[in-house]
Amino acid sequence: MSLQFGAAIAALLFPRAGAMGVVSLRLTLAAVVLLLICRPKVRGHARADWALVAAFGVALGGMNALFYQAIERIPLGAAVTLEVLGPLTLSVLAARRMASLVWAGLALAGVILLGRGGFDSLNVEGVLFALAAGVLWAAYILLSARTGRRFPKADGLALALAIGAVLSLPFGVATAGAALVDPVTLALGAAVALLSSMLPYTLELLALRRIAAATFAVLMSLEPAIAAFAGFLVLSQALSLLEGLGMALVIVASMGAVRLSTSARSRDQRRPDTEDQGHRPVPPNGAVP
Repeated sequence: MSLQFGAAIAALLFPRAGAMGVVSLRLTLAAVVLLLICRPKVRGHARADWALVAAFGVALGGMNALFYQAIERIPLGAAVTLEVLGPLTLSVLAARRMASLVWAGLALAGVILLGRGGFDSLNVEGVLFALAAGVLWAAYILLSARTGRRFPKADGLALALAIGAVLSLPFGVATAGAALVDPVTLALGAAVALLSSMLPYTLELLALRRIAAATFAVLMSLEPAIAAFAGFLVLSQALSLLEGLGMALVIVASMGAVRLSTSARSRDQRRPDTEDQGHRPVPPNGAVP
């Protein structure tokens, strides 16, 4: 909810600072606040840890830049529906089963309905930007989970946001210039940074320490519906019946594919355990002695 309503507010800022200006403002403000709160240690980390957090920062910054370029051109709900195809594809590939093709086909049908039979009503550049953002969204999910395991609290996120801010700021300054320091733009930018970066990314990182990435992706597949609702309330972007049906198909396909991937992985993990245990008793808590 926070992420999508933050994106809707960000779209209101585009006339003032442009997409890249809003991205750089959002990431920079979020990075500054999180660095002050977390005060992450920069010493004592292995080179592999820094490589991981750098990749996380690149994925995070690129995902936001591409997504904002998309919602500058196409409705918010449509952009998120196309973007969610990234995690969906990851889930289908992880499942490696024929049934996963059913979910992929269902998602494709949803995208066709969303484009009303050929994307005639959607800006082609916006569609491509949303699809590219989906690829980085899949990478973000994997990298966020790994970063959360290697860095304490939200330290890894703070460092990744700083990297993303450094990479995006030159583009924001080049496109928006002095508009970035306008008081109204700064105030709205701070709201976007809170709603779209600090709050959701921190909660997501903490969630990925407690639940599997596949379960997380199921919850994220509900974002197109929330995005459409935010776009309707904040931006007055209405959806036709066919577009709404297309979004529903993508959501169902994403949830089905991720659940299929999870069940396949659980079955593979149980099989060797059963063979190794033989007839040894298993304690009540399920742990193998």
